[in-house]
Amino acid sequence: MKIVIAPQTFKGSISALEVANAMRDGIELELEDAQLELVPVADGGDGTLETLVEISNG
Repeated sequence: MKIVIAPQTFKGSISALEVANAMRDGIELELEDAQLELVPVADGGDGTLETLVEISNG
């Protein structure tokens, strides 16, 4: 099973990448064979620059 994880930032508390990683960790506990693709997204507000840097590998 392939699952795309595409969260947005939780303003003022956690970045989109941190949300994606937490979701991945939880899914992996139950679905060990799943193929997970992390795609953090941004809407131009808080966390956008950080998200762009992460998804473009720096």
